[in-house]
Amino acid sequence: TLISVGGWTWSGLFSDVALTDETRSVFADSCIAFVKQYGFDGVDLDWEYPVSGGLPTNVRRPEDKQNFTLLLQKLRQILDEQAAADGRPYLLTIAGGSGSYYPQNTELSLIHSYLDYACIMTYDIHGTWDTYTDFNAPLYLNNDISPQYKWSVDSGIQAWQQAGFPLGKLMMGIPFYGYLYGSVNNYNYGLYQPFSGANSITYGQVTAGYVNNPVFIRFFHAESKVPWLFDGSIFISYDDPESIGFKTDYIKTNGMGGAMIWELSQDPGSMLLYYINASLR
Repeated sequence: TLISVGGWTWSGLFSDVALTDETRSVFADSCIAFVKQYGFDGVDLDWEYPVSGGLPTNVRRPEDKQNFTLLLQKLRQILDEQAAADGRPYLLTIAGGSGSYYPQNTELSLIHSYLDYACIMTYDIHGTWDTYTDFNAPLYLNNDISPQYKWSVDSGIQAWQQAGFPLGKLMMGIPFYGYLYGSVNNYNYGLYQPFSGANSITYGQVTAGYVNNPVFIRFFHAESKVPWLFDGSIFISYDDPESIGFKTDYIKTNGMGGAMIWELSQDPGSMLLYYINASLR
Protein backbone atom coordinates (compact mmCIF):
# COMPACT_ATOMS: atom_id res chain seq x y z
CA THR A 1 0.00 0.00 0.00
CA LEU A 2 1.29 3.42 -1.01
CA ILE A 3 0.30 6.90 0.05
CA SER A 4 -0.79 8.73 -3.12
CA VAL A 5 -0.32 12.49 -3.18
CA GLY A 6 -2.16 14.76 -5.62
CA GLY A 7 -5.01 13.81 -7.92
CA TRP A 8 -7.32 15.97 -9.98
CA THR A 9 -8.40 18.16 -7.05
CA TRP A 10 -5.17 18.25 -5.00
CA SER A 11 -2.44 19.03 -7.54
CA GLY A 12 -2.64 22.81 -7.21
CA LEU A 13 0.70 23.38 -5.45
CA PHE A 14 2.90 20.69 -7.02
CA SER A 15 4.66 23.32 -9.13
CA ASP A 16 5.68 25.17 -5.95
CA VAL A 17 6.72 21.94 -4.25
CA ALA A 18 8.98 20.99 -7.16
CA LEU A 19 10.44 24.49 -7.68
CA THR A 20 13.68 24.42 -5.65
CA ASP A 21 15.98 21.90 -4.03
CA GLU A 22 14.82 23.17 -0.64
CA THR A 23 11.10 22.70 -1.37
CA ARG A 24 11.74 19.30 -2.94
CA SER A 25 13.68 18.20 0.14
CA VAL A 26 10.97 19.38 2.54
CA PHE A 27 8.37 17.45 0.56
CA ALA A 28 10.48 14.28 0.34
CA ASP A 29 11.24 14.35 4.06
CA SER A 30 7.54 14.78 4.88
CA CYS A 31 6.67 11.82 2.65
CA ILE A 32 9.19 9.61 4.42
CA ALA A 33 7.88 10.67 7.83
CA PHE A 34 4.32 9.86 6.75
CA VAL A 35 5.29 6.50 5.26
CA LYS A 36 7.17 5.55 8.42
CA GLN A 37 4.42 6.73 10.78
CA TYR A 38 1.65 4.77 9.08
CA GLY A 39 3.56 1.76 7.76
CA PHE A 40 3.16 2.36 4.03
CA ASP A 41 5.36 0.68 1.44
CA GLY A 42 6.15 3.80 -0.56
CA VAL A 43 4.90 6.94 -2.27
CA ASP A 44 2.81 7.54 -5.38
CA LEU A 45 2.70 10.97 -7.05
CA ASP A 46 -0.35 11.93 -9.08
CA TRP A 47 0.49 15.39 -10.39
CA GLU A 48 -2.30 16.45 -12.74
CA TYR A 49 -0.43 17.94 -14.57
CA PRO A 50 3.08 19.39 -14.99
CA VAL A 51 3.35 22.49 -17.23
CA SER A 52 -0.30 22.60 -18.34
CA GLY A 53 -3.70 21.03 -17.80
CA GLY A 54 -5.56 20.16 -14.63
CA LEU A 55 -7.71 22.60 -12.71
CA PRO A 56 -7.54 26.23 -13.87
CA THR A 57 -6.54 27.24 -10.32
CA ASN A 58 -3.39 25.09 -10.37
CA VAL A 59 -0.01 26.80 -10.18
CA ARG A 60 1.94 25.91 -13.34
CA ARG A 61 5.27 26.84 -14.88
CA PRO A 62 7.16 25.86 -18.07
CA GLU A 63 10.00 24.58 -15.86
CA ASP A 64 7.65 22.01 -14.29
CA LYS A 65 8.93 19.63 -16.97
CA GLN A 66 12.46 19.58 -15.55
CA ASN A 67 11.41 20.14 -11.94
CA PHE A 68 9.17 17.07 -11.99
CA THR A 69 12.25 14.99 -12.85
CA LEU A 70 14.21 16.62 -10.02
CA LEU A 71 11.36 16.00 -7.58
CA LEU A 72 11.28 12.30 -8.42
CA GLN A 73 15.06 12.14 -8.23
CA LYS A 74 14.97 13.64 -4.73
CA LEU A 75 12.22 11.26 -3.60
CA ARG A 76 14.12 8.27 -4.97
CA GLN A 77 17.25 9.36 -3.10
CA ILE A 78 15.44 9.81 0.21
CA LEU A 79 13.48 6.57 -0.15
CA ASP A 80 16.63 4.62 -0.95
CA GLU A 81 18.42 6.08 2.04
CA GLN A 82 15.51 5.07 4.27
CA ALA A 83 15.43 1.62 2.66
CA ALA A 84 19.11 1.10 3.48
CA ALA A 85 18.51 2.14 7.07
CA ASP A 86 15.43 -0.07 7.47
CA GLY A 87 16.67 -3.06 5.49
CA ARG A 88 13.59 -3.09 3.24
CA PRO A 89 12.61 -1.53 -0.11
CA TYR A 90 10.28 1.44 -0.57
CA LEU A 91 8.38 2.01 -3.81
CA LEU A 92 8.12 5.20 -5.83
CA THR A 93 5.40 5.36 -8.49
CA ILE A 94 3.38 7.91 -10.46
CA ALA A 95 0.04 8.17 -12.21
CA GLY A 96 0.30 10.00 -15.52
CA GLY A 97 -1.95 11.25 -18.30
CA SER A 98 -2.63 9.28 -21.47
CA GLY A 99 -2.94 12.27 -23.80
CA SER A 100 -0.18 13.42 -26.15
CA TYR A 101 0.40 16.45 -23.88
CA TYR A 102 1.85 14.32 -21.09
CA PRO A 103 4.99 13.01 -22.87
CA GLN A 104 5.54 16.53 -24.21
CA ASN A 105 5.44 18.08 -20.73
CA THR A 106 7.52 15.48 -18.85
CA GLU A 107 10.87 13.79 -19.31
CA LEU A 108 9.68 10.19 -19.58
CA SER A 109 13.04 8.98 -20.88
CA LEU A 110 14.64 10.17 -17.62
CA ILE A 111 12.07 9.67 -14.89
CA HIS A 112 11.57 5.96 -15.44
CA SER A 113 14.96 5.29 -13.84
CA TYR A 114 13.63 6.70 -10.53
CA LEU A 115 10.33 4.81 -10.63
CA ASP A 116 9.31 1.27 -9.80
CA TYR A 117 6.36 1.65 -12.14
CA ALA A 118 3.94 4.19 -13.60
CA CYS A 119 0.17 3.99 -14.08
CA ILE A 120 -1.10 5.55 -17.29
CA MET A 121 -4.65 6.82 -16.88
CA THR A 122 -6.02 5.38 -20.12
CA TYR A 123 -9.65 6.40 -19.55
CA ASP A 124 -11.68 9.61 -19.80
CA ILE A 125 -10.56 9.72 -23.41
CA HIS A 126 -14.09 10.87 -24.14
CA GLY A 127 -16.77 11.94 -21.69
CA THR A 128 -19.37 14.43 -20.59
CA TRP A 129 -17.23 17.41 -21.68
CA ASP A 130 -17.50 16.41 -25.36
CA THR A 131 -20.09 17.54 -27.87
CA TYR A 132 -20.86 14.04 -29.15
CA THR A 133 -21.24 10.57 -27.68
CA ASP A 134 -18.09 8.46 -27.83
CA PHE A 135 -16.09 5.79 -25.99
CA ASN A 136 -14.62 6.30 -22.52
CA ALA A 137 -11.61 4.03 -23.11
CA PRO A 138 -11.36 2.63 -26.67
CA LEU A 139 -8.44 0.23 -26.92
CA TYR A 140 -7.62 1.14 -30.53
CA LEU A 141 -8.35 3.93 -32.97
CA ASN A 142 -10.98 3.10 -35.57
CA ASN A 143 -11.71 4.09 -39.15
CA ASP A 144 -15.12 5.61 -38.37
CA ILE A 145 -15.96 9.07 -39.60
CA SER A 146 -16.23 11.05 -36.37
CA PRO A 147 -17.09 14.72 -35.76
CA GLN A 148 -14.57 15.01 -32.90
CA TYR A 149 -11.00 14.17 -31.92
CA LYS A 150 -9.75 10.57 -31.90
CA TRP A 151 -7.48 8.96 -29.33
CA SER A 152 -7.19 5.53 -27.73
CA VAL A 153 -5.58 3.47 -24.98
CA ASP A 154 -3.07 2.20 -27.53
CA SER A 155 -2.33 5.76 -28.70
CA GLY A 156 -1.45 6.83 -25.16
CA ILE A 157 0.74 3.80 -24.48
CA GLN A 158 2.58 4.23 -27.78
CA ALA A 159 3.18 7.90 -26.97
CA TRP A 160 4.83 6.96 -23.66
CA GLN A 161 6.94 4.26 -25.30
CA GLN A 162 8.08 6.57 -28.11
CA ALA A 163 9.08 9.13 -25.48
CA GLY A 164 11.43 6.58 -23.90
CA PHE A 165 9.40 5.01 -21.10
CA PRO A 166 9.83 1.20 -20.93
CA LEU A 167 6.60 -0.76 -21.23
CA GLY A 168 7.77 -3.21 -18.58
CA LYS A 169 7.29 -0.46 -15.99
CA LEU A 170 3.97 0.81 -17.37
CA MET A 171 0.56 -0.21 -16.01
CA MET A 172 -2.52 0.17 -18.23
CA GLY A 173 -5.39 2.00 -16.56
CA ILE A 174 -8.71 0.15 -16.87
CA PRO A 175 -11.96 1.89 -15.86
CA PHE A 176 -14.65 0.28 -13.74
CA TYR A 177 -17.05 3.01 -14.87
CA GLY A 178 -18.40 4.57 -18.03
CA TYR A 179 -20.58 7.45 -19.19
CA LEU A 180 -24.33 7.69 -19.75
CA TYR A 181 -25.57 10.24 -22.28
CA GLY A 182 -29.22 11.36 -22.51
CA SER A 183 -31.43 12.70 -25.31
CA VAL A 184 -29.22 11.14 -27.97
CA ASN A 185 -30.19 11.16 -31.65
CA ASN A 186 -31.54 7.78 -32.75
CA TYR A 187 -28.97 7.42 -35.51
CA ASN A 188 -25.83 5.26 -35.95
CA TYR A 189 -26.92 3.30 -32.86
CA GLY A 190 -26.29 6.43 -30.79
CA LEU A 191 -22.58 6.64 -31.56
CA TYR A 192 -21.03 10.07 -32.41
CA GLN A 193 -24.36 11.82 -31.83
CA PRO A 194 -25.17 15.07 -30.00
CA PHE A 195 -26.69 14.66 -26.56
CA SER A 196 -28.25 16.62 -23.74
CA GLY A 197 -27.18 15.73 -20.24
CA ALA A 198 -24.61 13.13 -19.24
CA ASN A 199 -23.03 11.63 -16.15
CA SER A 200 -20.58 8.94 -15.09
CA ILE A 201 -21.98 5.51 -14.30
CA THR A 202 -20.34 2.64 -12.43
CA TYR A 203 -20.06 -0.88 -13.76
CA GLY A 204 -22.26 -1.95 -10.87
CA GLN A 205 -24.97 0.44 -12.04
CA VAL A 206 -24.59 -0.69 -15.66
CA THR A 207 -25.12 -4.34 -14.76
CA ALA A 208 -27.91 -3.65 -12.27
CA GLY A 209 -30.02 -1.36 -14.40
CA TYR A 210 -29.16 -1.64 -18.08
CA VAL A 211 -27.32 -4.76 -19.30
CA ASN A 212 -30.34 -7.04 -18.82
CA ASN A 213 -32.93 -4.39 -19.64
CA PRO A 214 -34.64 -5.61 -22.84
CA VAL A 215 -35.05 -2.09 -24.25
CA PHE A 216 -31.27 -1.69 -24.42
CA ILE A 217 -29.24 -3.30 -27.19
CA ARG A 218 -25.57 -4.07 -26.62
CA PHE A 219 -23.14 -3.29 -29.44
CA PHE A 220 -19.41 -4.03 -29.66
CA HIS A 221 -17.01 -2.04 -31.81
CA ALA A 222 -14.92 -4.42 -33.90
CA GLU A 223 -11.96 -2.04 -34.18
CA SER A 224 -11.95 -0.16 -30.87
CA LYS A 225 -12.81 -3.33 -28.88
CA VAL A 226 -15.29 -1.75 -26.46
CA PRO A 227 -19.05 -2.15 -25.94
CA TRP A 228 -21.89 0.30 -25.69
CA LEU A 229 -25.60 0.17 -24.89
CA PHE A 230 -28.37 2.10 -26.66
CA ASP A 231 -32.15 2.20 -26.34
CA GLY A 232 -32.89 4.82 -28.98
CA SER A 233 -32.26 7.74 -26.63
CA ILE A 234 -29.74 6.77 -23.92
CA PHE A 235 -26.16 5.87 -24.90
CA ILE A 236 -23.85 4.15 -22.39
CA SER A 237 -20.10 3.67 -22.93
CA TYR A 238 -18.44 1.22 -20.53
CA ASP A 239 -16.02 -1.71 -20.20
CA ASP A 240 -17.02 -5.32 -19.55
CA PRO A 241 -15.26 -8.70 -19.43
CA GLU A 242 -15.08 -8.92 -23.23
CA SER A 243 -13.39 -5.53 -23.69
CA ILE A 244 -11.16 -6.12 -20.68
CA GLY A 245 -10.08 -9.42 -22.22
CA PHE A 246 -8.69 -7.53 -25.21
CA LYS A 247 -6.93 -5.13 -22.83
CA THR A 248 -5.30 -7.84 -20.73
CA ASP A 249 -4.19 -9.58 -23.94
CA TYR A 250 -2.63 -6.27 -25.00
CA ILE A 251 -0.82 -5.98 -21.67
CA LYS A 252 0.68 -9.46 -22.03
CA THR A 253 1.47 -9.24 -25.74
CA ASN A 254 3.29 -5.92 -25.34
CA GLY A 255 5.21 -6.87 -22.19
CA MET A 256 3.61 -4.22 -20.01
CA GLY A 257 4.02 -4.24 -16.25
CA GLY A 258 0.34 -4.93 -15.53
CA ALA A 259 -2.98 -3.20 -14.96
CA MET A 260 -4.25 -0.40 -12.73
CA ILE A 261 -7.97 0.14 -12.16
CA TRP A 262 -10.17 3.10 -11.24
CA GLU A 263 -11.81 2.20 -9.00
CA LEU A 264 -12.69 -0.67 -6.68
CA SER A 265 -16.07 0.45 -5.34
CA GLN A 266 -17.44 0.78 -8.89
CA ASP A 267 -17.32 -3.00 -9.32
CA PRO A 268 -19.13 -4.09 -6.14
CA GLY A 269 -19.35 -7.74 -7.18
CA SER A 270 -15.63 -7.81 -8.09
CA MET A 271 -16.52 -9.35 -11.45
CA LEU A 272 -14.14 -7.15 -13.45
CA LEU A 273 -11.44 -7.32 -10.80
CA TYR A 274 -11.64 -11.12 -10.78
CA TYR A 275 -11.50 -11.20 -14.57
CA ILE A 276 -8.40 -8.99 -14.74
CA ASN A 277 -6.66 -11.06 -12.10
CA ALA A 278 -7.46 -14.36 -13.81
CA SER A 279 -6.50 -13.02 -17.25
CA LEU A 280 -3.09 -11.75 -16.15
CA ARG A 281 -2.04 -14.90 -14.29
